[in-house]
Amino acid sequence: MAQQANHPLPGGHQLEEYTIERQLSLGGFSIVYLASDPSGKQVAIKEYLPNSLALRSKGDIKPVITVDHLGAFRYGMKCFFEEGRALAHLSHPNVIRVLNFFRANDTVYMVMEYEHGRTLQEFIQKHQGHISERFIRGVFTRMLNGLREVHSNKLLHLDLKPSNIYLRNDNTPVLIDFGAARQTLLTDQPILKPMYTPGFASPEHYGTRKDLGPWSDIYSVGASMYACLAGNAPQAADARLKKDTLMPAMARWDGQFSDRLLEIIDWCLNLNHLYRPQSVFALQKALVETITPPHPKSNPNWFGRIVDRFRNPVK
Repeated sequence: MAQQANHPLPGGHQLEEYTIERQLSLGGFSIVYLASDPSGKQVAIKEYLPNSLALRSKGDIKPVITVDHLGAFRYGMKCFFEEGRALAHLSHPNVIRVLNFFRANDTVYMVMEYEHGRTLQEFIQKHQGHISERFIRGVFTRMLNGLREVHSNKLLHLDLKPSNIYLRNDNTPVLIDFGAARQTLLTDQPILKPMYTPGFASPEHYGTRKDLGPWSDIYSVGASMYACLAGNAPQAADARLKKDTLMPAMARWDGQFSDRLLEIIDWCLNLNHLYRPQSVFALQKALVETITPPHPKSNPNWFGRIVDRFRNPVK
């Protein structure tokens, strides 16, 4: 089935005890709505509706799934439902809270708290080239608190990028839109294509994905921090494996940010997963260290400073 745009449920539609207000976002895997519960509280509802498998025309409520795609659709729906079940057990201020999940209209829905703010991607676009190191360290250190909780529950995010890091109005970060279910789909259902974002996905996201682990999310953290400085995504990992043209952060922003921050970014973006931080705790420990302002050193060139750091590597 060719890629297509599915029509959202209309405003005012009653979905279980929730009332749809409007569409918030539309992706290849799902549609997210703003809705209200019986008390009038606003919630976000994510509807499982992969546009490669199902089609909902304007005015329809249930999607049309051909017999050829029914098996893959149902398998994906099961994974989406299991993702909701797993996330519902998490209660952490830096992870989006799942309030409910249910089946309706021949598909499944995940009800989440509705947060007021904007994504880190929107923040990057607004402040291109002018994001402070203090802001980056503060946001990512707190975001990593949430990612630690995710990993401690034997889950991976697998779709970590600036547009999936939501900033509340006080800049507290919240992890949203997990990609675990859609990645799981790929094992048995090759018709469901990868939903990762080039530039933020680790090398392990490509191919068989047998090496996926916490270090894969950590690559995405490094790519997201790189994007904060560059204003756009770094070179995609699959392209880097063929010909790595990504300029190291230590070279590109030498003297503009502390060596420590730039080292951490390059550490996370290592193409070999064994040479990245192996845990969120290790990465957090490096990030919370005292910021040393950039200043001239005995070895002024960036390559020399990297060589120096091998004598005293990041722990």
